[in-house]
Amino acid sequence: MRNYATQMEAARKGIITPEMEAVAAKEYRTGEEIRDLVARGQAAICANRLHTCLDPNGVGSMLRTKINVNLGVSRDCKDYDVEMEKVMAAVRMGAEAIMDLSSHGNTQPFRQKLTRECPAMIGTVPVYDSVIHYQRDLATLTAKDFIDVIRLHAQDGVDFVTLHCGITRKTIDQIRQHKRKMNIVSRGGSLVFAWMCMTGEENPFYEYFDQILDICRAYDVTISLGDACRPGCLADGSDVCQIEELVRLGELTKRAWARDVQVMVEGPGHMPMDQIEANMKLQQTICMGAPFYVLGPIVTDIAPGYDHITSAIGGAIAAASGAAFLCYVTPAEHLALPNVEDVKQGIVAAKIAAHAADIAKKIPHARDRDDAMADARRTFDWEKQWECSIDPETAKAIRADRAPEHEDSCSMCGKFCAVRSMNKALSGEYIDIL
Repeated sequence: MRNYATQMEAARKGIITPEMEAVAAKEYRTGEEIRDLVARGQAAICANRLHTCLDPNGVGSMLRTKINVNLGVSRDCKDYDVEMEKVMAAVRMGAEAIMDLSSHGNTQPFRQKLTRECPAMIGTVPVYDSVIHYQRDLATLTAKDFIDVIRLHAQDGVDFVTLHCGITRKTIDQIRQHKRKMNIVSRGGSLVFAWMCMTGEENPFYEYFDQILDICRAYDVTISLGDACRPGCLADGSDVCQIEELVRLGELTKRAWARDVQVMVEGPGHMPMDQIEANMKLQQTICMGAPFYVLGPIVTDIAPGYDHITSAIGGAIAAASGAAFLCYVTPAEHLALPNVEDVKQGIVAAKIAAHAADIAKKIPHARDRDDAMADARRTFDWEKQWECSIDPETAKAIRADRAPEHEDSCSMCGKFCAVRSMNKALSGEYIDIL
């Protein structure tokens, strides 16, 4: 019988939980090191006590950079079986978290299936589900309705919930006065903003934050403090709305930690490359090192169909500068619900960004596979190269499609291959080119 409510409470009591031990083994750290990071709020182990099939992971800037995959049905794409296919593909490819962003139909069975069968961390955005769950227009919902849906998600075993607690009625005036080019692009943030405008009431996720903490503490649900004012275009990057909300998220982080509730803080968004590092450092200061969870950042607005690339560029810079958690972006971003192939492309791009950042941050053993790949390339060990690859299937398929005449080369260089020539030269062999 556990004698602690949350991972943070255990850590502060000096208890190394089974989840901390599992994370320590993956991170080449000791259980005590992980316990210390969790106690200080600088790492979060999102682990609802009801998610019994979870394979725990830690999220923190001093740990391996983790990636999240967004999924879920919409009114235009309603097939839950397809979404489950995406989930399993994401898990096979190494995604540490799945967020169910469903906005249509009976969402609870799919959510419960995820927490019964999926070993990745499961996250949700309860404000989306509130309208769906009650089947009522937004303006008719009450603060109690929103809070009850948070409780429902916690009871379903969800490990973390994105809550847009940082915008208040003051934000309404800011948005109107500062004339953002893209206003609010956060779906959850826009719903909260609209609800405040229509009802005249304060943001319920801010006003009743203490009640929400009670729920999260009871089930050990991590709060991911949503960035309602994240910039949706380069022109809005680092503006007053974004930074003012971040200051409030820092205040809410302190309140959550006082109740031993774990916190992640969400960040931009679209942002010019030269602003990314400063934003990461600012968040670490204002939010006291709480894990930073970023969407991208997307570094240019003009690449629809290729935003997995614009996101990977920004994500690598962000993670190398202190972000802990990258939300993948697919080629379908801004265009459509991603299909299975889009999901794969988004995951590969995010994993490349995360891995590159981990090498830059000198995370323990981050470069091992790169060194093994270099050895395999030097010796033309193709099987070892596939083993070291982020996406072996694609690498194999390209080589098979354009197979070379000689196995110790590729079809681009043939016998002009530099590796082949150097191997022969250093071993004293004759180098035949023609």
